[in-house]
Amino acid sequence: MQGHAGRRPLQVLTVPEADTRRDERDGGEIAPAPVLELKGISKHFGAVEALSEVDFEVYPAEVVALAGDNGAGKSTLLKVIAGTHPPDAGIIRFDGAEVVINSPRHATQLGIETVYQDLALCDNLDVVANMFLGRETVSAPAALCRLSELDMERRALDVLRQLNVTTIKSVRSPVATLSGGQRQSVAISRAVMWNSKIVLLDEPTAALGVAQTFQVRELIKRLRTRGLGVVLISHNLHDVFEVADRIIVLRLGRRVATFKRDEATPDDVVASITGARRG
Repeated sequence: MQGHAGRRPLQVLTVPEADTRRDERDGGEIAPAPVLELKGISKHFGAVEALSEVDFEVYPAEVVALAGDNGAGKSTLLKVIAGTHPPDAGIIRFDGAEVVINSPRHATQLGIETVYQDLALCDNLDVVANMFLGRETVSAPAALCRLSELDMERRALDVLRQLNVTTIKSVRSPVATLSGGQRQSVAISRAVMWNSKIVLLDEPTAALGVAQTFQVRELIKRLRTRGLGVVLISHNLHDVFEVADRIIVLRLGRRVATFKRDEATPDDVVASITGARRG
């Protein structure tokens, strides 16, 4: 019996063959429908317009990078998707159905997981306890409220193995003893344990060394391989061009450019961020 009702452990995601639409931009070829689509999203904080009629979409098995200067609206858009900030206008569709994401819990129930820059890990708990935090599995009879430690450990090991996370030597190590890259791996692995379809990553390589940054980038690529849609906020354009399929640029709360990674250069993206050109 699981302590977190209604959620099931990790399953391999596949892109549904029936969930497609005709993409006229590519000569009428059939293309997957977006798993997440935002239309005309606006958000105000008092007199400050943080987002203005922003459209946004992410497809299965795709990494979309959100680029922009400080104050461009990237974090606000992320929090709208995560259910932290309800939009003032616009609609959100998830798996083709219009939804109102009114809380982070609701976003999680839909299959949207967020890994914020602070990771929200408990240093005094080990890897297993952090991966199941708030979703612990209990042994029968449930009235005894006894945690099923062995079952949780096996499932944690299975997820780390499927994502090819090899840098964590023991899942019983306290998080406080882990490096920045290892901690990021724990947070991302936790995010995909519960049938997630979208993972939101806020500056996942900030303050990491070269080797740890490489590990996190490889982990992001594996999320795409598993069929997840990934939204990446990063100021590091090297990371963006390493892992993203598309790059969406926000400037002053508006979507001003969209680039395919293979058809753009970092200079193109910088020019859009600064307003020197529009894509």
